[in-house]
Amino acid sequence: MTALPRYVPSSTSLRDARWRRSSRSNGMNNCVETTSLGSGPLAGLLAVRDSKDTAGPAVLFSPAAWEDFVDALR
Repeated sequence: MTALPRYVPSSTSLRDARWRRSSRSNGMNNCVETTSLGSGPLAGLLAVRDSKDTAGPAVLFSPAAWEDFVDALR
């Protein structure tokens, strides 16, 4: 079994992604954007990127790992 990647070096490689900006975003773009990956080898994962660097890397999470991460922040 091959392990899935934990990040992609450039979020532009996620061509069909529809990025959503955090509801906590302000005008200075200091937030994150997320997208659910619906097709291809990464289907079912959630990608997270820095809104200031939209061509930069994206971290990949399983839905359960993302939920655990967000719950830990609360």
